[in-house]
Amino acid sequence: QVRLVESGGGLVQAGGSLRLSCAASGSIAIINAMDWYRQAPGKQRELVASITSGKITNYADAVKGRFTISRDNAKNTMFLQMNSLKPEDTAVYYCHVWQHSRDYWGQGTQVTVSS
Repeated sequence: QVRLVESGGGLVQAGGSLRLSCAASGSIAIINAMDWYRQAPGKQRELVASITSGKITNYADAVKGRFTISRDNAKNTMFLQMNSLKPEDTAVYYCHVWQHSRDYWGQGTQVTVSS
């Protein structure tokens, strides 16, 4: 069993920054890929960024150059630094891992960007 807990969401004006964190705990030795997803009202959940245990990263086109994903393997923690935020970044952001042949999701953290 893996537990994921996100933190760091909030309300920010356009152009501002936020840093999200995701702490993983439970039956884990090494977590391979860790991901951030987001879901805006009325839209499907979408992949924002991912990072492997070797710290290879991948980003959705919509966030390239503005968001930076990182992780601390020793603490099983992942981060998402979000800069130059736009109103269209408003969504619930979820931490995700694939472990023990199944998906694990955090409870989500709300990010709201005002114009």
